[in-house]
Amino acid sequence: MESGNCCSRGRPKKEPGTLQKSLSIFEEDYWAINQQLSYLLKSTNALIVLLIDRTGQVITSAGDLSRLDVPSFASLQAADVAATSQLASLIGEKEFGTLFHQGRRDSIYVALINSNIILVVIFDDRATLGLVRVRVKTVGEQVARIFERIFAKLDRKPVATPGFDDDFALEAEAEIDNLFK
Repeated sequence: MESGNCCSRGRPKKEPGTLQKSLSIFEEDYWAINQQLSYLLKSTNALIVLLIDRTGQVITSAGDLSRLDVPSFASLQAADVAATSQLASLIGEKEFGTLFHQGRRDSIYVALINSNIILVVIFDDRATLGLVRVRVKTVGEQVARIFERIFAKLDRKPVATPGFDDDFALEAEAEIDNLFK
């Protein structure tokens, strides 16, 4: 996330669907995302599935990560998406929603979930590009819905809990002060 995007009230300026500097993912949403990534991994016979943000931070993953330098890979993948976005703008496209890199042994399929979330699938010859594309589209839509829910929760103002408002805090402070007099 770029820094310095602040409005006059000191709150971070946020585009819809963009990440704050520190994204809080609620536990139930985290497990829902992991369930989707596990499904994608198994249904495509992929080796690894990663969900990263545009800064290269890993949000979560599925598969055997032991043979991968995950922080380096995630950073380079985010840079790849950023470079490709610039290429897209040079030819008049807003963005390329997917990228594909075919290797001799392994291949990488990348899809943008929203403006800041990137889904990466690493697969070998046990999987086909067509199947990966179809499953990534379906799972990507599910993950996008989960992130919409997360952003909606983060945008909600906290609901005051009866009995624990500002008056309660002042009364509690006064009682604590009285204890130490």
